Amino acid sequence: MNEPHVQVGILSRQQIGFTLHGAYRAGGADITGPQTAAADQGRVRWDGRLYDELLFTPTDGAACSFELQDVTIGIGFHWERHEDQRFRGVLRLFVDDGRLTAVNIVPVEEYLTSVISSEMSATASPELLKAHAVISRSWLLANLQHDGGVQPTRQETEGGTLVWYERDAHTRFDVCADDHCQRYQGITRASTPAVRQAVAATRGEVLAYGGRICDARFSKCCGGALEEFATCWADTPHPYLRRKRDWPSAALPDLTQEAEAERWIRSAPDAFCHTTDAKILRQVLNNYDQETADFYRWRVEYAQDELASLIRRRSGTDYGGIVDLQLVARGTSGRLWQLRIVGTKRTAVIGKELEIRRTLSPTHLYSSAFVVDKAGGCTPDGLPRQFVLTGAGWGHGVGLCQIGAAVMGEQGYGYADILRHYYPGADLEKKYL
Repeated sequence: MNEPHVQVGILSRQQIGFTLHGAYRAGGADITGPQTAAADQGRVRWDGRLYDELLFTPTDGAACSFELQDVTIGIGFHWERHEDQRFRGVLRLFVDDGRLTAVNIVPVEEYLTSVISSEMSATASPELLKAHAVISRSWLLANLQHDGGVQPTRQETEGGTLVWYERDAHTRFDVCADDHCQRYQGITRASTPAVRQAVAATRGEVLAYGGRICDARFSKCCGGALEEFATCWADTPHPYLRRKRDWPSAALPDLTQEAEAERWIRSAPDAFCHTTDAKILRQVLNNYDQETADFYRWRVEYAQDELASLIRRRSGTDYGGIVDLQLVARGTSGRLWQLRIVGTKRTAVIGKELEIRRTLSPTHLYSSAFVVDKAGGCTPDGLPRQFVLTGAGWGHGVGLCQIGAAVMGEQGYGYADILRHYYPGADLEKKYL
């Protein structure tokens, strides 16, 4: 197997401005400098002509780069913002559903150098950087080899519908550049020698289980317990993504049971990711991630009107006043994957975990591992005045916990030890040189 290339979807809109730094070849000519392209009649309009698709190919890959204007990062999250971003490799433009889409085609190892710098601070410990290089490469190659087409992402359940979100929603490129897949920001943020060394030291190395490359998921903070794959996505067995405590010397309670989950979430048990060490957190959290101060345990409060309006806006369903949030089913980390919303106009079960997080927050709730309290008595029409969510962790909690892995790296664990902890039963394999 030779080193593959990956097609990364960067942005999609009616018109895209970009600047070519260095000489590029497109439309049969050598070009450079500022450019504008737009969607027009289902095709790409550039330089006064229409194209089914355009490739801007650098004539000298090492010396050339292109800059895309006004790229959205953190889509749907509390720190969403826009910035100009710069990339190496090929720029591909095509029209999809009436919008112009910009895709960067780049070798896998160069892609990973950016991902490691984009997913976390490039000052992370060498062992964490190597561990992250392996899992990012594994996740990517597993998805590049995925040949099953677009998979179902909805399931009817008693009283409602479960929804989950997968990367195979992308049909004309491999992965997107945001948190839905892996953060990728090209060469916008300068990589460090440590990142480049970590990627080079693990070149071609992946996690494998049973002869297949692992679908190596990861999240910011598991909250002390790892979640299973099926809680968040399709009901597909992945034996290396399993129930486990993020701590070497203590057992994990059965957090699928409500009483155990409540005790766990309301306490702060020992875990690798239970840290407030600013030096360690800076290794994992970029400046915009550090805008979130609470992640191991957190609290959100909603007034009745605020919650009813939020759920109506985010779900597109008018439940009326909110009578109750009933916890229907939990996963192995205490994360909810089925929640019943009881309203004065409608009652329905929603899930899976990301759909719950999307529905109960203007952006994304930190995680679905939470308990619900009602406070402030009742309104004149008998509804709770306030709902208080007390929660654990940041993200889906499946696979590697970035903050926990950062602590392990600081404590002297090697990258293979870190990977064995978060992906039990998986082996390291070399796929290409």
